[in-house]
Amino acid sequence: MDWIAFSLSLRLAMATAAILLPLGILAGRALAWSRFPGKGLAQSFLALPLVLPPSVLGYYLLVAFGSASPLGAIWQKFTGHPLVFSFSGLLLASFLVNLPFAVQPIERAFAAIAPDIREAAFVSGLSRWASFWRIELPLAWPGLLAAFVLTFAHTMGEFGVVLMVGGGIPGETRTIAIAIYDRAQTLDGSGAGTMSLLLLAFALVALGLVQGLTGRIGRRYG
Repeated sequence: MDWIAFSLSLRLAMATAAILLPLGILAGRALAWSRFPGKGLAQSFLALPLVLPPSVLGYYLLVAFGSASPLGAIWQKFTGHPLVFSFSGLLLASFLVNLPFAVQPIERAFAAIAPDIREAAFVSGLSRWASFWRIELPLAWPGLLAAFVLTFAHTMGEFGVVLMVGGGIPGETRTIAIAIYDRAQTLDGSGAGTMSLLLLAFALVALGLVQGLTGRIGRRYG
């Protein structure tokens, strides 16, 4: 078992989920209740990581983060090291790849809240901010938890984008998914099998939680 790769994956997954959750709340709420030009395009853009092959997405991110790109050049100028093949680049890539896993469950949770509930809160004298904290967030919490779980679990198992952007540097960008690949390449079936079993357990627990939370939203507003 490669505990260094496992701990790095945990750190990456936790950081990605922590960053995406508040942004997912803002984006999910806006997409659920607001109407604006280009809303369908925005939703399609957010869903791109779900349909693009990881190698394709990883290639475009590699180009976008490279030293020859404006983003990569600015990053290297101010930090002194390249964005690609670094934990920072890996975190930024993970953020972009996991957008749909964070936004979509939250969007569905907010969309499931009946408009009458919001109107009753306003009539009762609650401000929009108070209504958000005291009414909307408590009702949408299953979607928030589902978004956190999905983002965390998907980050733990992501391979293609991590390999393209991070390169598998030990202690820096070598996640558990890369470690499994390396063990399989060296015909270490026992090591690869142990780590694969751990990721399988993560995936099963995550799916079970998400299914249960989705069911709660459906029963509450069905």
